Amino acid sequence: MDASFFLIQTLNGVQYGFLLFLVASGLTLIFGIMGVINLAHGSFYMIGAYLAFWLVRETGSFALALVLGLVVALAVGWLVERMLIRHLYARDHLYQVLLTYGLILIFNEGQRLIWGNDVHGVLIPSSLTGSIPLTEAQAYPIYRLFMSACCIAVAAGMYLLIQHTRLGMTIRAGASNREMVEALGLDIDRLFALVFSLGAALAAFAGMLSAPVSSVYPGMGEQILIYSFVVVVIGGIGSIKGALVGALLIGLADTFARVLLPQVSGLTIYALMAMVLVWRPLGLFGRR
Repeated sequence: MDASFFLIQTLNGVQYGFLLFLVASGLTLIFGIMGVINLAHGSFYMIGAYLAFWLVRETGSFALALVLGLVVALAVGWLVERMLIRHLYARDHLYQVLLTYGLILIFNEGQRLIWGNDVHGVLIPSSLTGSIPLTEAQAYPIYRLFMSACCIAVAAGMYLLIQHTRLGMTIRAGASNREMVEALGLDIDRLFALVFSLGAALAAFAGMLSAPVSSVYPGMGEQILIYSFVVVVIGGIGSIKGALVGALLIGLADTFARVLLPQVSGLTIYALMAMVLVWRPLGLFGRR
């Protein structure tokens, strides 16, 4: 194992971490701001992957498929929040778990009715095919670098939105004191619908980006959901910065464990989560 091997695995781990961040950031927004345990969050990742497969086939353009898929994901997230999730804000978390688990079943069955049970693939756009040479014998795919660049751009956009805009200020205020925001005359219901839609769109965008490098298959959202919850717990509930750091840690740990310790790779992320919680019970950036 030489330096180029570790470089490639590090790039793979960082790219996977960025992808996890897209999913986990939406999850931590929904849980941290709205107080909703959304078990169906991974289903939006699956919906995004299937939308990429379907829209690329219909339009012939991956870029257009990304744009249209985001619009559809935002609309689906808005409808789910307006029709179902909004009735759970004052309820116990058990009701949220039961409803969102039911949504998993509904989304999975809907996927089977629309696209069937076959495993599908999405072609990498011709402009992003090929590799960048790292050494004389090894190269790195351009598309994976494109995925990382997209995730970095989204992370930067989220930071600017939450920290430097009026909407972001309202979101942070709603997370700190929902009653006070309502007393000031702001429409908290519309804010929550926007936050839920944004979280759904982030998960779907991650699914669309990952479709060309992984298979599109039924139930693919369940595994990413588990990893995203681990990321949220490690980073701290409600912290976007924590979601980014936690996702990179999980991405690197999981990638290197699969290569160096394949026999115990399934335990690696949970061992990392346990160590972080022993050190900081609220997560790396969690606050009471």
